[in-house]
Amino acid sequence: MLNPAWKDGLYCDLSEAKVSIEDRGYLLGDGVYEVIRIYNRKPFSLTAHLDRLERSASAIRLDVPYTKDELEAVIFELIGKSCYANGYIYMQLTRGSAKRDHLFPADAEPTLVMYTRELPPLPVIDSVNPAGCITVPDERWLNCYIKSINLLPNLLARQKAYESGSIEALFYRPGGLLTEGTRSNLFAVFDGVVYTHPATNLILAGITREIVIDLMQKLALPFKEEVILLEDISKASEVWITSTTLEVQPINSIDGNVLDHASPGKICMMLMKEFRNLAAED
Repeated sequence: MLNPAWKDGLYCDLSEAKVSIEDRGYLLGDGVYEVIRIYNRKPFSLTAHLDRLERSASAIRLDVPYTKDELEAVIFELIGKSCYANGYIYMQLTRGSAKRDHLFPADAEPTLVMYTRELPPLPVIDSVNPAGCITVPDERWLNCYIKSINLLPNLLARQKAYESGSIEALFYRPGGLLTEGTRSNLFAVFDGVVYTHPATNLILAGITREIVIDLMQKLALPFKEEVILLEDISKASEVWITSTTLEVQPINSIDGNVLDHASPGKICMMLMKEFRNLAAED
């Protein structure tokens, strides 16, 4: 299979996979998802992703209809059926198919789909190009910690970033409180200390974010989980974002203003290398 897929126990090619037009994910965005990176035909941080899927589902009162062991078996089978050394697994869990109604259906069975896609190999670290970001008001809801499939505000913001030639849009709340990107978490260095927004309901605490924090602890790098202000970000000595697909991505401009520091900086470069080493070892 070119892009093997799985739906509720059945394998097929992605081009043949189908869900009901009355699936609540399609009609109402009533579902959650995960994206799991594949390195050298192995899923990276699989347990952390499955744990977050369970947390997200629980937050919207949705039961995951399979055990973690069963999900792991399917994921390894999908990787085995694919021809990709590097790529990702996409998982989407919805409340299932039922007559359209805002109320939870009493008899619907959850729908779980998974499929694989190839990702090009990332450039060697010395060839990673720093990128730019824009900032946009955070007009999303107050439960950003749920990895919900309701992503319209994220899509609109990322499209705006793309059209401006930037890699990402960073959300800010009233008072200029920077939270996160449309698909990433934000880190900035002030006076040698790394800052990132605390893991509250206002951000989706990424798996890569957690790994980077663990790496900083192991490397004895000073860091704080505290709010970063929009008015201060230009004063940072280093800025980067993290995500499953971007890993650790250095940032050298925000809203068209080039930041007054080398990019990637010393700490960012260190974390880029340590992350690559960890992925290779894992």
